[in-house]
Amino acid sequence: MKAMLVNEKQGLVWTEVEKPQPKGDEILIEIYAVALNRADLLQRKGTYPSPKGWPAWMGLEVAGVVADMGEIAKEKSSLKVGDKVCALLGGGGYAEYVCAPYGMVMPIPKNLTLVEASALPEAYATSYLNLFYEGHLKPGQTAFIPAGASGLASVAIPMAKAFGARVITSVLSDEIVEKIKCLGADVIINSTLQDTSEVLKKEEENGHPVNVSMDCLSGEMLGKSLPYMADGGYWVVISTLAGIETKVLLRPLLTKSLHLVGSMLRKRSSEEKANLLSELVEKVWPKIESGQMQPSVYKVLPIEQAYDAHMILERCENIGKVVLEVRSEL
Repeated sequence: MKAMLVNEKQGLVWTEVEKPQPKGDEILIEIYAVALNRADLLQRKGTYPSPKGWPAWMGLEVAGVVADMGEIAKEKSSLKVGDKVCALLGGGGYAEYVCAPYGMVMPIPKNLTLVEASALPEAYATSYLNLFYEGHLKPGQTAFIPAGASGLASVAIPMAKAFGARVITSVLSDEIVEKIKCLGADVIINSTLQDTSEVLKKEEENGHPVNVSMDCLSGEMLGKSLPYMADGGYWVVISTLAGIETKVLLRPLLTKSLHLVGSMLRKRSSEEKANLLSELVEKVWPKIESGQMQPSVYKVLPIEQAYDAHMILERCENIGKVVLEVRSEL
């Protein structure tokens, strides 16, 4: 089979490698599509390797067809050879085949293509984990999800809305404001023209303090905005794209009993991930099938153009997910 390897110049080369064989608890997936994540860019640059036990090449979420199953997987999984599935991986998705523990493999929601389904596992698991597990978001509360044009926000904003939350997000221009209105956020901040913390302060004064923030930016904005959260609020840091330092006023942290939480899906055990994915299938897939939420695919490119796809993310061009097609769906 072929997989996308990184050369010494950080280029991507579609290269012949050994085809994996499923262990007892694994499912072998014939990959049709793989969705991109910013972690892929870091891995291409050599700063974010695959966890132990996973292939060295990139790819955290795929969709395809069950090609083979280990004996334990056959016994314990409801899936069977020939089923269309999507899967959350530790790595190895930029390839023609991949093996994954059966608990990391999910049926795809009804009426979705495999390209659309490839955009589900990582983004939906990350959003659900940080909004509901770490953030304890409840209906009627307010969620702040910055970087509203990102692939992750294109999932998290509709997800929070589908579960009855009010949503505030931020982007960098009025042009992007118009592009993401379809996601349904109640307030969209143009952070180039507006001070995010001042907007959140006014929201608090108007009775809508932030209960949960799922923050991929962090940096200076975090510390300035934290005081305007609701009592007992959760600010969940999932990345630091806007900087690794901030100034936190401790008095509001104390008097409002705030929670500043760091969270990484990739560091969770396979058992934790399997439990999370099971809850996704139970609670989120029906909302996708009913049309309350839909994966947002910005662009589809053939796997051979993986480097071009990376550049789309590098330039922050995408509104939604970029997907690489490995095989054409029948």
